[in-house]
Amino acid sequence: MTESNTVETVELSIEDVTPDLHQGPNPDDLKAADTAAQTDVEVIESGAGESGAVASGDEPTKSRKVANGELLVEEGDAAGDYLERLLDILDYDGDIDLDVEGERAVVSILGGGDLEKLVGDRGVVLDALQELTRLAASQETGVRSRLMLDIGGFRARRRAELSALGRESAQQVLDSGEPVRLAAMNPFERKIVHDAVSAIDGVGSSSEGEEPRRRVVISASS
Repeated sequence: MTESNTVETVELSIEDVTPDLHQGPNPDDLKAADTAAQTDVEVIESGAGESGAVASGDEPTKSRKVANGELLVEEGDAAGDYLERLLDILDYDGDIDLDVEGERAVVSILGGGDLEKLVGDRGVVLDALQELTRLAASQETGVRSRLMLDIGGFRARRRAELSALGRESAQQVLDSGEPVRLAAMNPFERKIVHDAVSAIDGVGSSSEGEEPRRRVVISASS
């Protein structure tokens, strides 16, 4: 294949898998969805008294939860269709797994080989592809997407690494009494560290700096 043909193929692939930014979800639909989500939070927080009795608004809350679960499944299906199209265009092999964890759709591409190219250095390509996938899902559902995309188990491995880093750094703080400042991380990575540190008594964590150089600081609890 000549260089000009290679460039043409790459440009065609990008055009085919990039959602049309001029045909995004209806702003009114997004506003309504955000309002409904906020209502769910308010009802869940005040839905039961000390005795555990069910509040009068529990039935509508259940209905909203069911509707939200169905929406997450629809979101995952839309993301899966988009990613299957991408893999076909790139001629990459991979199995797509769809799941729902809490209030978030989770989409994973399982396999090896060429899939590493869709992860990139420290997951930079993966993060970009996740945003494109969210946009594609939003266009199908009319609701802003918060889905999580993983490829080749990268995020799962990264989660284990960062959890261990958080625990080890917390122990270092307990031993020395001095705060530990970690390398800059993205929000996904920082949350994993915060969660790991929060499980250990005697230490706490916070974030400092501005994106993209924002980092976690672990220090002894006062």
